[in-house]
Amino acid sequence: MLSHILLVEDDLDLGLVLKQYLEFSGFEVTWFSNPLLVLEKLAALNNIQLAIIDVMMPEMNGFDLSKIISERSKIPFLFLTAKAQSIDRILGLKLGADDYIAKPCEPEELLLRVKNILKREQKSELAQIISIGNYSFLPSQYQIVFKDKTYTITEKETELLILLSQNNHKVVNRKEILEKLWGENDYFLGRSLDVFMTRLRKYFKEDERIKFDSVRGIGFKVEFPD
Repeated sequence: MLSHILLVEDDLDLGLVLKQYLEFSGFEVTWFSNPLLVLEKLAALNNIQLAIIDVMMPEMNGFDLSKIISERSKIPFLFLTAKAQSIDRILGLKLGADDYIAKPCEPEELLLRVKNILKREQKSELAQIISIGNYSFLPSQYQIVFKDKTYTITEKETELLILLSQNNHKVVNRKEILEKLWGENDYFLGRSLDVFMTRLRKYFKEDERIKFDSVRGIGFKVEFPD
């Protein structure tokens, strides 16, 4: 499953190098050179798992941008900056940054830090209990619990349910799901996806507020009670 990274870097040469290097390393990257465009497009970006944000940008500095992003989502972020003063590092960490790297940096070092953040996030995500209506979803145990009933689900069903829960009330593109969960968009894998969606609907049938709707020609939209 490809991890989707948001890159905000106004240096066009550096931005292109980092985007290409991360994509070559197996990540999906959405790059903006203007932070104001990030705010316009953020709601339309699906399943961002990490933001890499340059601090020194003329339109809006990275600290202010990260504050706004944090108000709208819970994605982790890493500051990328030419400023090396300790006070800036402390400010970045106080704002909730998961890491901080000074430019110029080696792409290999940035990649290692990105992987470490995502690994920590994955462990945290699996360890938590996710409430879905009157159900409890335990990703680390591959279980869905409803009152005295416990359903054990497959690894792929678990990954699918995590992805859908991250996009509650949003339409998730079918092609995106297939590429993230299986690495390719294939007809027969699409049929497997339909089977998994049918199973999930059955698991959650005891709570009528929970919806797994098909959006014809596009994908799926889930409605989980907030």
